Amino acid sequence: MIRIQTVFPVQAEEKSMTTNPETDAVVRAFLEHTDVIADEITSQAEEMLGRVPFIFTYMNERPESFVLSTLGDFYTARPKSMDVQTAEIATIAAAAALGADACLKMHIRVALEAGVSRDQVLDTLLIASLIGKTSVMTKSLRVLRDVEEGM
Repeated sequence: MIRIQTVFPVQAEEKSMTTNPETDAVVRAFLEHTDVIADEITSQAEEMLGRVPFIFTYMNERPESFVLSTLGDFYTARPKSMDVQTAEIATIAAAAALGADACLKMHIRVALEAGVSRDQVLDTLLIASLIGKTSVMTKSLRVLRDVEEGM
């Protein structure tokens, strides 16, 4: 039987995250297969990205969390409303704005392989840089204003 850790780990009895017994059974059955699912996710990521992301090595030490997190991430990163190129452009913009260099490098390569042009990548990076610069400037100038108003 699988133990689902709750926010109260001192409780000795096993708790369910659902109130419906049928749903609980489905969740438990799913969690019994997380090792196999984790291996499949890792293989698919390597196929899609050309290598296994660094963070997968550590995340996979907790297969239940890894599987639940990465499945959600996959479906978020590949929405039905966007083609692969558009999703990769959005990913590049987010990675650039957040300074996630390893993600940025990987997703630039994936985007180019998916047919995104170099010009589109460059413009995406310039727009992300603009937003990043504006964000820093806005926060910094608000601090200056608050200091000046407090004087």
